[in-house]
Amino acid sequence: MSKTTQSRETTLAGHPVEYEVRRSEDATEPRIDIDIRGVTVVLPAESEESPEALLSENLNWVLETKRTYERHRERAPERRFEPGAAFPYLGDDHEIVVEPRPAHGVGDGEIRLRQSTVDQSSLKRVLENFYRSRAREHLTDRTDALADSMNHTYDRIELRNQRTRWGSCSTNGVLSFNWRLVMAPPDVIDYVVVHELAHLRESGHNDRFWRLVEMEIPEYRELSDWLDTNSVDLIFSKDDL
Repeated sequence: MSKTTQSRETTLAGHPVEYEVRRSEDATEPRIDIDIRGVTVVLPAESEESPEALLSENLNWVLETKRTYERHRERAPERRFEPGAAFPYLGDDHEIVVEPRPAHGVGDGEIRLRQSTVDQSSLKRVLENFYRSRAREHLTDRTDALADSMNHTYDRIELRNQRTRWGSCSTNGVLSFNWRLVMAPPDVIDYVVVHELAHLRESGHNDRFWRLVEMEIPEYRELSDWLDTNSVDLIFSKDDL
């Protein structure tokens, strides 16, 4: 899974655009990723595709999407890592409560953290570990159920803090998910899982791929749009920008 990254700059329709070029052995075709952090051209390791030509061929989409994410960045929430602050969990805001208790828990609109664990570390670190644990549990359950429904098999799940992607699928069947997905509504999480499971059959985003997704989640377009529009609300801290 070797990767190399280079920073570059070009001009599209008179607009300067900074971007990164990432070569990856996992990539099967060239693509452009744009998110709140910027523009990335992802190329297969041995590809001779020109990154600048790919951007030029898609300049209207690149410029429009880049502007959209710049507006998103401006409205990124300020996170306070203290009791009483609100953080999203499975699509709903939850108040952070720190109290003496045998274990962390969640319910009734609250994320309840164990006081002694917070005292030994920091609220931010404990909260991130809570999210990661819940994300692994939820994503494992949903991936198993959806893989059975789609008659797919996968190797294993890995959790990452992928700033540019919510999920990815390797050629050997490893599904990687952004742990911050557990902040999103359950149906949005299911869409991302189905998206990656469909890549086990179809590596590209061709008609066959989208038919696989639609068979499992007919409303996938609405869920994809929700994720594009609201992804900025799923940041854990400014480090995710």
